[in-house]
Amino acid sequence: MHLYHEHGNLNSQIQNKINHYKIFKELPFLPEERETTTILLGGFTMKHDLLVRAAIEGLGYKVQHLPTPQIQAYHTGREFCNNGMCNPAYFTIGNLIQFLFQLTQKGLSKQEILKDYVFLTVGACGPCRFGMYENEYRLALRNAGFEGFRVLVFQQVSGFKQTDENSGLVMNEEFFLGIIKAILIADLLNDFYYKVKPYEILQGETDSILDKLIKDIYKDLKSEQGLLKNLLKIYKIQDNKLYFLILRELLVNKYRRTLSFATSELKKIKVDNLREMPIVKITGEFWAQTTEGDGNFKIFKYLLNEGAEIIIEPITNWLLYLLFDANQYLTDRRKIINDNFSKKVSYYKNRLLIKFGERLINYTYNKFRKYLLNIPEKLSDQYLLASLADAYYNSHAKGGEGHLEVAKSIYYTKNYLAHMILSVKPFGCLPSTQSDGVQALVTAKYPEMIFLPIETSAEGEINAYSRLQMALSEAKQKCNLEIEYAYEKTNLTKEKIQNFLYKNPEFMQAGFKVKKHPGIISRAANFIYQMSNIIKE
Repeated sequence: MHLYHEHGNLNSQIQNKINHYKIFKELPFLPEERETTTILLGGFTMKHDLLVRAAIEGLGYKVQHLPTPQIQAYHTGREFCNNGMCNPAYFTIGNLIQFLFQLTQKGLSKQEILKDYVFLTVGACGPCRFGMYENEYRLALRNAGFEGFRVLVFQQVSGFKQTDENSGLVMNEEFFLGIIKAILIADLLNDFYYKVKPYEILQGETDSILDKLIKDIYKDLKSEQGLLKNLLKIYKIQDNKLYFLILRELLVNKYRRTLSFATSELKKIKVDNLREMPIVKITGEFWAQTTEGDGNFKIFKYLLNEGAEIIIEPITNWLLYLLFDANQYLTDRRKIINDNFSKKVSYYKNRLLIKFGERLINYTYNKFRKYLLNIPEKLSDQYLLASLADAYYNSHAKGGEGHLEVAKSIYYTKNYLAHMILSVKPFGCLPSTQSDGVQALVTAKYPEMIFLPIETSAEGEINAYSRLQMALSEAKQKCNLEIEYAYEKTNLTKEKIQNFLYKNPEFMQAGFKVKKHPGIISRAANFIYQMSNIIKE
């Protein structure tokens, strides 16, 4: 009894001394600072970062996007962050800290940096460590000597109005719609690039045309955002602002005209559809499958140099996944509404808004696909993906990409869209590790699937390339067999088709649509079957 009382008193003393965790304090970003404070952003591809910058600049802010993070950013992040973080955290915060160090080398004091710069990033909650990045950024900045540096965060699922006019950065309807437009257009441009680049005949032609196009869209998007801001101010539109912005977006925008003018230029790109290119679908953790730098070993560039066509994952698909998740949340709770009339009205209203959002995103995406010759893929059907994964991975399991990694592997294999599935993820990413475990069952069900998971720890580049080479050689063999069989089946030779193309160059333009033959993956094999019908005519 005596020991028990002593033990109890000790616990009481310890509890009295506990200092609970408190968020790092930082100065607010005030409205009067907008003209002098630069908002730093980055983390996606350079096309995404540039157009997101345009969308925010057009609303009257000073914005600068950071360079694509390279390996030194990772080591800087490791130096100042906690141990055990994901690669995306190390690369992102290391990239920011390096930029701030460069500012000090140019003569700015740390006080000037704290006063004249802020960092904008996205936040989230859930089982993934991503929900903790915001505070990790602040800790690392403090460790690097920039305590109090302001980190602005907008949440993925907190709606279209997260701050008001009393904030330095007003996160409202025009802010978020501008970012969504920027992401959507950048997705399409990236998809077009990776579909056409492997087959271009004139080296660098695709890069040249798209570089000019994205600069023009940057100017148009910035101008359009500024015009919207002025219209809202002049006509004092506050009620139903979101619907006004959507309606105007559907009717008028400058960058649509720019894309329309560029269509004729894009059509002129000469391509060789007979090249033997295995198709690789990129999946995995969100950041690792998106970045173009050392965060995924520059995997896109590597695959292009190795003679592969890659299918990237549009960020817009993630927006549709968030809407799918919101719809699933509502549906799961439908039964607890009972006979409460107001809750029923709220339920149906929210369901209707979600469906409207899904239709609007798909409609807008497909509208702009036409300007890019319908070469970019359509967006994923999230409900179809959930049904494909259902037998292997519960769509209610959250964290990372949830069931999507498994679903996309099945979809692209089952529909003969890719020779190989490459899943890239940062080290220690629990949701992706779970998906890899499930993939053992999936590959047993689909033995034709070539599936390769790669951990993108900064020290493992050579090992990753070695494993990738082995899997890619298998995909190339699979592709070559398709092509050889196509020549045999059609009684055509490569030389005969090339002679025909020389006399009919319209079939070598990027705008020529290669039709899909049942059960055939590679573009070359599909093109051979299509040419067989055309030459016979």
